[in-house]
Amino acid sequence: MTMELTGEQLKITETRLKKYLPRSQQVYGYLVLMNRSDQVRADPVKVLVDRWPEFNVIICKPQYEKGDLFKDTPVFANDEAILEETIRKSSVIDWTRFLCLGINLRHVDIFKAVASEKNVPSCKLAVCHMMILKDVSDLPSIDSSMDESHVGLVNQSWKFAKTREAVGMIRNMLANFPSCCVLDAEAKPVAWILTYPTCAMGMLHTLPEHRGKGYAKVLVSTMAKRLHAQGYPVYCFIEEENEVSYNLFKNLGFTEDPSHREAWFQFNDL
Repeated sequence: MTMELTGEQLKITETRLKKYLPRSQQVYGYLVLMNRSDQVRADPVKVLVDRWPEFNVIICKPQYEKGDLFKDTPVFANDEAILEETIRKSSVIDWTRFLCLGINLRHVDIFKAVASEKNVPSCKLAVCHMMILKDVSDLPSIDSSMDESHVGLVNQSWKFAKTREAVGMIRNMLANFPSCCVLDAEAKPVAWILTYPTCAMGMLHTLPEHRGKGYAKVLVSTMAKRLHAQGYPVYCFIEEENEVSYNLFKNLGFTEDPSHREAWFQFNDL
C-alpha cells in the first residue's frame, strides 16, 4: 500500500530526508521547491511513499498535461526489497508510458528487472557525479536571467532534447525556476544555466563562438549564490565522461561522495 503526502507531511518529509543526504538529494530538492510555493511555482507532482510516517521509498510522480511528456521521476529508497515491491504497482509507476527515472545507480538492476518482467524496453541515458557546494562566499556573480522567449534556444542546444516534447519542460523551468545568462551586445543570451524541478543546476551551455571566455564559471557561481540566498540546496549532476564540467565544478568548490552515483534510465519511447 502506498499513500500520497500533502501539506504538513511534505514539510516533515523534507526535514527527514536531510539525514539521508546525499542519496536523497534529488527528492529532497524537489520537496524544497514544492514547500516554497510562495517563491517558485513547482511542477505538479504526487509524492508517494510506501508508508507513513516512517517511509522506506519516496517517488515523485509527475503529473502530465497535454503535450507535456518529458518529465523526470526522481526516486529515493533505503530498502531495495520494498522498492522492488513498490514499483511493480501500476498505481505508482505507469510502465505503459514514457518514463525517465532518476535513481541511485545501485538500484538500476531492480528497475531493469521489473521493466523486463513487464516487457518494457529501456535505455541508459546518463550516469552522473553529484556535486554539492556548501560555501558560496568567494564566488563572482552577474545579474541577467532568461525567460520563456528563450525556449527554442535552450532546446536546440540540450543534448537530451531530441524531440519537441522537451519544450514543455524547458518552458516550465524558464518561467518558474531560477536561471542565469550572459548577454551579448544585442541582449541575446550566449551562455546560460537553468534550474531543474529537483533544484539541481543544469543545462549549462555556451554557444561555440563564445567559449573560452570564462562564462561558465561566472554562470555557475551566480546561480550557486542565488540558490543559496533563497535557502535552496546548491548541487548539480555531471555525466561521468564530462571531465571538463567535472573539473569546472570541482575547482569552484563543489564536492561529492565518491561512493554515490545517480543514473537516468528511459523506459518506452516518446
